[in-house]
Amino acid sequence: MDVMPLLLLIAGSAAVAGLARRTPVPAPLLLVAAGIAAAYVPGVPDYTLDPHIVLPLVLPPLLHSAALESSYLDLRANWRPVALLSVGYVLFATLAVGLLAHLAIPDLPLTGALVLGAVVAPPDAVAATAIARRLGLPGRITTILQGESLVNDATAITAYKVALAAAVGAGATWGGGAKEFAVASLGGIGVGLVLMVPLHWLRRRVRASPLLENTLSLLIPFVAYAAAEQIGASGVLAVVVVALYLGHRSWQVDFETRLQEAAVWRMVSFLLESAVFALIGLQLPVVLRGLGEFSGAQAAAYAALVFVAVVVARFVWVFPATYLPRASARIREREPDVTAAAPLIVGWAGMRGVVSLAIAFSIPATVHDGGPFPARNLVLFLTFTTVIGTLVIQGLTLPPLIRALKLPGRDARTETLAEAQAQNAASRAAEERLEALLADDSNALPGPLEDRLRTVMERRRNAVWERLGTVNETTGETADETYRRLAGEMIDAERRVFVRLRDARRIDDEMLRTLLRRLDLEEAAAYREERG
Repeated sequence: MDVMPLLLLIAGSAAVAGLARRTPVPAPLLLVAAGIAAAYVPGVPDYTLDPHIVLPLVLPPLLHSAALESSYLDLRANWRPVALLSVGYVLFATLAVGLLAHLAIPDLPLTGALVLGAVVAPPDAVAATAIARRLGLPGRITTILQGESLVNDATAITAYKVALAAAVGAGATWGGGAKEFAVASLGGIGVGLVLMVPLHWLRRRVRASPLLENTLSLLIPFVAYAAAEQIGASGVLAVVVVALYLGHRSWQVDFETRLQEAAVWRMVSFLLESAVFALIGLQLPVVLRGLGEFSGAQAAAYAALVFVAVVVARFVWVFPATYLPRASARIREREPDVTAAAPLIVGWAGMRGVVSLAIAFSIPATVHDGGPFPARNLVLFLTFTTVIGTLVIQGLTLPPLIRALKLPGRDARTETLAEAQAQNAASRAAEERLEALLADDSNALPGPLEDRLRTVMERRRNAVWERLGTVNETTGETADETYRRLAGEMIDAERRVFVRLRDARRIDDEMLRTLLRRLDLEEAAAYREERG
């Protein structure tokens, strides 16, 4: 097995993604462009996007990582708009795009057109949510986009299976399709509900070994996905349900495990996201090679038509889905007011991604009677152009659109005040607990150590309040920022001494690693606000 192409893909995509952080261009767009350019460089191997790898091996960890960082409470509070987008919109887009493609493209039967509609229906909100965070979109819009991206793949994959069964002549019916959709969705949720508690229990049982627990964490999304798919249910929903539960209960695991887990999943997500966006660009030669039966002008016209249909269908769904439910007084009381800017942004943040391409590449070459699948190469091409078109056109224009609408972003001062009040309440509880413990003679400590406990507690209590304080006129720093900078300088001085002692053979490498880890944890605590 030649692993060099895989290493080149990972290394190259990671380098481009790292470079993107130094430019105003969103990383997904730069990665796709780099993939297209690399595809035509002599000597670069062909990279065919294999759905048997992407769907069971790439999609589960990406979903798991996103769900771990999502808020179960926020998603529950916004379940209605999330469901309307992740289920209602995907089914609507499947039908709308499919019907239009059937009417506009000769020799594309309705069943094949519905396959195309299901393939291009699910937006990939990775890029949209990244832009939302960077530009400080209101939390509710970010939550809705995140929730949509967690669930819509399950809807699209199920709709694709139903449409594909009809296209290949497997005797699919509307009733059978509805049954399959119900089994897939309810089964996936059911598998997630069954697995989430024992998996969390197992994580807590191995809490004495953070390495073992993080190994388990890496296996969980694959276990949940495979278990659901084995019984014909949605692996996507199983992964999401399990990850939301584990993320909601993450406070119950060991602190060392949380630190390692956060770092591990950030790295996994970075590598996978970088690789899949680069893979999108690398598919261009593969897609074009199979387009021989259509002229360039025909293919371009069909691509423009499908792209416009995908974009328009989202707006046709989003605006009524936003305002029509608000005719209910109960919904108006429970949910905040909505301006036209919010559905405009949600409607424009409909970029497609690697899941659409992976599903498209899984379309069989032949139908049940042995004949070729109708216009399979054209469906692949239209999927590719839709993905590229939405990533480039919507991806490049979404940031200026957000800035032009001047939506009220996150109120940093209000959030800091809430954080300070929460920390103050927690510090009072810690102080009461400390006094109760010290009243017991079995917990007696020397005076300096008692003072140290109180000092650390007081430091945590005051740190957030200090961020609300005045700014140093000379440096532009708050008192807390100055404190953290000075603490970092002190820690760096200690670190240099430890290394010098190791080099002088006064301590060994094992002791150096122990001492450095202690400093690393202190530095991580000091800089958590900046690097979290």
